[in-house]
Amino acid sequence: MDGQFAGDTVTVQADNMALRLNQKSYYGNLEGDQLKLSLVEAAYLQWKGKLSIWDGKKRISFNELLSILDRRGLYQKFIVYRDLRERGYIVKTGFKYGSEFRVYERGKTPTKDHSSYLVRVLHEGTKLKILDFSSYVRVAHGVRKKLILAVVDDEEDITYYMVEWIRP
Repeated sequence: MDGQFAGDTVTVQADNMALRLNQKSYYGNLEGDQLKLSLVEAAYLQWKGKLSIWDGKKRISFNELLSILDRRGLYQKFIVYRDLRERGYIVKTGFKYGSEFRVYERGKTPTKDHSSYLVRVLHEGTKLKILDFSSYVRVAHGVRKKLILAVVDDEEDITYYMVEWIRP
């Protein structure tokens, strides 16, 4: 499958394979006869060998795409996205909720169910203000989701922390 890189997305013509990826595995968003993938989704599909990415007539290698992700501050998000997808979760954008991702329980789907988790991606050296942390928890609680902090270290290992709101 071929995709065209432009800005923050990779666009794929909605052939049978693209439709299957969207309807069965919930990648991207269908817009008319095109499947729009985020750069993180596209990188994962390229890593899996399911997508070739082109910038005009030039093919973008996986290493070139990783460099693009890194320059845009998306590399660690890709690491977490890849890990969650490899664990069998459906991962969609969490932008509307102020997080990187929303994650569905295994067996749940975006068309029939609500996501269970909001995922914030942080580097292990990130300084987090308590007011920001509090707002992440408050938003997650307000939309009835659990907050997961995905902390990526320099070796690309991920530690997941589940944060829940409790009443004393």
